[in-house]
Amino acid sequence: MKKEMTEPHKKSGNIPLRIDPKLHEELAEHANMEGRSLNNYLTKLLEEGLQPKTFEDRQFVGQVISGENFDLTSRLVKISGIYYRYLIDNAPVANATAQYVVIEANGNILTLRELK
Repeated sequence: MKKEMTEPHKKSGNIPLRIDPKLHEELAEHANMEGRSLNNYLTKLLEEGLQPKTFEDRQFVGQVISGENFDLTSRLVKISGIYYRYLIDNAPVANATAQYVVIEANGNILTLRELK
């Protein structure tokens, strides 16, 4: 029986983690080179991993686009009045009646995934 959650559970901040001893040693060495504790170094890596890397990522990733914004002939998609080239992650071509989410932005090329 699934327990229904009515409010978010407050996290303790502790995460037990099992990793390969070689990886553990390598992480400890990197932490030492930066003058950090291993815990502080791992926290830094995790925080960096959550941050968008580029302007394009911050601007576009996660944005939902409707199929009407596609120019299927020229393979362009219009976002905020500007046309971008695109790749579809999970389909060979764009569907004008579908909705898509931007999952990656690299310069003027957006990678899109159809929402099901």
